[in-house]
Amino acid sequence: MSRIEQTFAALAAQNKKGLIPFITAGYPDPARTVEFMHALVAGGADVIELGVPFSDPMADGAVIQRSSERALAHGVTLKHVLADVKRFREQDATTPVVLMGYANPIERMGIEAFVEAAAQAGVDGVLTVDYPPEESVDFARSMRAAGIDPIFLLAPTSTDARIAAVAEVASGYVYYVSVKGVTGSANLDVSSIASKIPAIKSQVKLPLGVGFGIRDASTARAVAEVADAVVIGSRLVQLLEQAPAQSAATELTAFVAEIRKALDAG
Repeated sequence: MSRIEQTFAALAAQNKKGLIPFITAGYPDPARTVEFMHALVAGGADVIELGVPFSDPMADGAVIQRSSERALAHGVTLKHVLADVKRFREQDATTPVVLMGYANPIERMGIEAFVEAAAQAGVDGVLTVDYPPEESVDFARSMRAAGIDPIFLLAPTSTDARIAAVAEVASGYVYYVSVKGVTGSANLDVSSIASKIPAIKSQVKLPLGVGFGIRDASTARAVAEVADAVVIGSRLVQLLEQAPAQSAATELTAFVAEIRKALDAG
């Protein structure tokens, strides 16, 4: 059983919902990524999604795009991200870490080399936005053989065929994109999310995390009523963009703790 599976099994046993915060590796300061990861855990994160900076993040809105651009300007690469995960593991052997990014950096490193390096670093899952499930059977098999869960996206526009394709290759959890748009999109409609989930659950027997557009405790709690976990990204990256350097980690912990409290009160 993977760390991700163990985490969701423990949450289910406690009748709790998962909290999955996202930050971009290397932003705003490459030297502080590991510190910020620990700050997320201190606030109550169950799984960390760590964004791999990329020059053309097609699924991301302006906030995360800016964070990627700045991290790239600092020279942050996929190898640096894996090194951060390895350093995080020196103090935290239990919190799952999922890399979220795009195919190009993986292809450039080479799939076999990437899978081996990710496993050695302590990565638990990989979500590659532009790897469609139909073309990822071998990639997913290689990751599972290395103990890494391949995570896939579903969206409001996903057909029954696409849901079935994801069900075939995914493990760990599935990430449902709650809106037709990029990360940080507004106008989240919880009733619309709820209406789509039965069709997904009928085919996908994994926990379902919902993200894109969740910005505060009340929205997170409402989404948690219909999902197994909530994913928060743009709001946290925005917090790091605006917070004074000396208080950034503390503010990160406090914000995540507020979301955790709302989920546990549900």
